[in-house]
Amino acid sequence: MNFQELDRYILSKSNVTYDYPFDEKVRVYRIADKMFALTMNEEPLEINLKCNPIYALELRSLYQGIRAGYHMNKKHWNTVTLSDSDVDDETIKELIDHSFELVFTKLPKKVQRSLQ
Repeated sequence: MNFQELDRYILSKSNVTYDYPFDEKVRVYRIADKMFALTMNEEPLEINLKCNPIYALELRSLYQGIRAGYHMNKKHWNTVTLSDSDVDDETIKELIDHSFELVFTKLPKKVQRSLQ
């Protein structure tokens, strides 16, 4: 999966926005102003995704391309390498979906309803 495919998949999700709060390279994807993914359009292509802590540990033990979140809370975030990685595109999409859902379900119910 390249950056354009990654970006297209993430932005296909309802009500997702992005910005560059840190610098002109780090793109942060948000739902209702809460970030669920961060990436940069450079090699190696990597993405930081929120993850259930137990699932995060399991994923790190299964894939060389998944490690504790770079510059993130290591318990709740994974960094997934997309370039030359053992993590296939379907798994990447599942992890994006998981991150999105984790953040969405933590939003206040009123905000969730307004986004559906």
